[in-house]
Amino acid sequence: MYMASSPKSDFSNEDAGIESTSGIGTGEAKYDRSDLVKRERLDAFNQHRPLLFAIAYRMLGSSADAEDILQETFIRWQQTLDRDIESPRALLVTILTRLAINHLQSARVRREEYFGHWLPEPLVTAPLQNPSISFEVDESLALAFMLLLERLTPIERATLLLREVFDYEYSEIASILDQSEANCRQVLRRARQHIKDPRTRFDASREQRDELLRRFTEASSEGNLEGLVALLSKEAVFYSDGGGKAPALPKPIYGAANIARGVLEGLKRLVPKNLVRRFVEINGQPGIVSFLDGRPFSVFTLDVADGLISHIYVVTNPEKLRRIPRLESFAS
Repeated sequence: MYMASSPKSDFSNEDAGIESTSGIGTGEAKYDRSDLVKRERLDAFNQHRPLLFAIAYRMLGSSADAEDILQETFIRWQQTLDRDIESPRALLVTILTRLAINHLQSARVRREEYFGHWLPEPLVTAPLQNPSISFEVDESLALAFMLLLERLTPIERATLLLREVFDYEYSEIASILDQSEANCRQVLRRARQHIKDPRTRFDASREQRDELLRRFTEASSEGNLEGLVALLSKEAVFYSDGGGKAPALPKPIYGAANIARGVLEGLKRLVPKNLVRRFVEINGQPGIVSFLDGRPFSVFTLDVADGLISHIYVVTNPEKLRRIPRLESFAS
């Protein structure tokens, strides 16, 4: 199940190209037929916008790219000639999904050329009470799952998300992707095989994740190497993404001892001393946003398996932190 609202507000009459309504109330109809259709299309788009953003973000791993795809979907939706659309929701999801697939096909080349390790753009999912960025979060939003999705082709990714996350029937998926139902079943089978990873578990409690994050933070600040090693799985992996624009390690670090040493060395050499940190929820997982002069400097989050930290994710690429609220938005 999903529920998500995009970080941007609903589209307005001006976005839809609807003329002003001065004169209403005089008994004269000021709308022509085209304006009525535009208004109906605008209302339908805003009604389904949470679903559209939820699909787009999971497809692309980027809030910025998801917003671009929503903008293009809105334009094509407004340009649709058929005025008697049986299911606006179905058509909107079809337009958006096909645009996202096309975008992913070109994005793969850019990600192969990306400096360092590419991570999804993080989203703050709590504790802010702003409904425009609120999520009812499930495992499909976790960074670990989002990275698994990178193994899939665009068609596999769309099929898996529509079926497993958004509960679409095979007949609906077939229509969206212009495929046969039999082919969609085969694509889903391949997708499941590609993302099967026994090391990826999502069974830790929220309390356990919070406690491990707290202890990891304490051990790091104290320079406690042995304490850090004790919190990490022997097969733990540390990922960081600076995009060549901010401090980060170009390759993942593997193993508890290597990660612990890397974290402590990185804190000495790469991290400013005057950072202000806030504990927040990142993509449904406990995390930390660090601020430099009030602006987001980095996002830190982790995964837990069998009572130990299995994956650590650090994003410092400023392009991916633009939608993180400033420090004053968070309680101290």
